[in-house]
Amino acid sequence: MILRPRVASKELLLLRSLNARARLIEKEKQQYYNLEKGYEGEVQFDRYMQQNLLQDRYIVNDLLLEKNNTKFQLDSVHIAQSTAYHFEIKNYEGDYYIESDRFFTFSGKEILNPFHQVKRSESLLRQLMNSLGFPLSLESYLIFVNPEFYLYNAPKDPSIIFPNQLNRFMRKLNMKSSVLNPKHLKLAEQLVSLNLVDDPYKRIAPYQYEQLQKGILCAQCYSVDVIVKNTKVICDHCGCSEDLDSAVVRSVEELRLLFPEVRITTSMIYDWCRVIESHKTVRRILNQNLTKYGSNKWIYYE
Repeated sequence: MILRPRVASKELLLLRSLNARARLIEKEKQQYYNLEKGYEGEVQFDRYMQQNLLQDRYIVNDLLLEKNNTKFQLDSVHIAQSTAYHFEIKNYEGDYYIESDRFFTFSGKEILNPFHQVKRSESLLRQLMNSLGFPLSLESYLIFVNPEFYLYNAPKDPSIIFPNQLNRFMRKLNMKSSVLNPKHLKLAEQLVSLNLVDDPYKRIAPYQYEQLQKGILCAQCYSVDVIVKNTKVICDHCGCSEDLDSAVVRSVEELRLLFPEVRITTSMIYDWCRVIESHKTVRRILNQNLTKYGSNKWIYYE
């Protein structure tokens, strides 16, 4: 049972929007690429688990926790009968190598060693679980999901799972019985309740409304090259089709993400979407999907 589903992080959504509407600085471009690639791998792992896992488990995803004044992030935690499983998921692509316990791309660029990351998170999670009164056995695994990944000088470590080992690893997990009780649920719920709220705005360069390209983003490829035909929004880039009402509501959510303090009005959404012919259409969609406050020219929506 999934108690905390995986969703795109606020930072990824912000950078995805800004990448489509503005010119990101090089550092933010790389961060956007890493987040998008990482999220894609995590979703792939989740899908694989849903299709192949036979055990009953409580699953919590994307946790940001703190122990001993140290924050740590967990991609996925599965609570089973006698064991908590911690999975760190990597969607690395291409050739990498390890040298003197340091992790490099094949071009020689050093990156954060994911093995160290897993061990650090495992230690902090174990301490946290013990402090909560749940001294379950804890097993941590580093999962590489991309079949185009290869690691030279890989250590002989059974907690590292490469793409061609995933099926055997899953068979091994499914051999263990798992009967859950209210204590397991309580642990999962406590981990969810301890999740910290992250503030990504401080990590992104300042931007202004006037600097951003207006228009409805395609729900599939995030292009602004869309047109409205009758009640549909159609992307000229990838051909994706979406109901107009859904596209406008999604655009309102995007605007509120970019500018949390903005007051939503018909005129603002008309300007933000840009491809809708009349204020009347925008007003109808807002009236049907949001809560209206005020009257006459002071009307706004939440």
